[in-house]
Amino acid sequence: MARLNLILLLIVVACSLAIVNANHRARKLFTSFEKEQQRMRALDVEWGQLQLEQSTWAAHARIEKIAKERLNMKAPLPAQVMSLEPAP
Repeated sequence: MARLNLILLLIVVACSLAIVNANHRARKLFTSFEKEQQRMRALDVEWGQLQLEQSTWAAHARIEKIAKERLNMKAPLPAQVMSLEPAP
């Protein structure tokens, strides 16, 4: 009888340790999950800012201004423009 009690006590202690270990791992994983969600939100904000910046840099007015000022480009005269018709 004492032997059975000892075995049952060891099983209860082992199960208790397993529960404590599982709870500890779950808390660590949840903390890691929260950090990654926060990082994801920060990356989403950064992505939005980069998209806004890209649209600003690629604005037609800006490109035209740079082409005129830095590259000394100008729009062609109407006589210099040729239209091509697609082949039938």
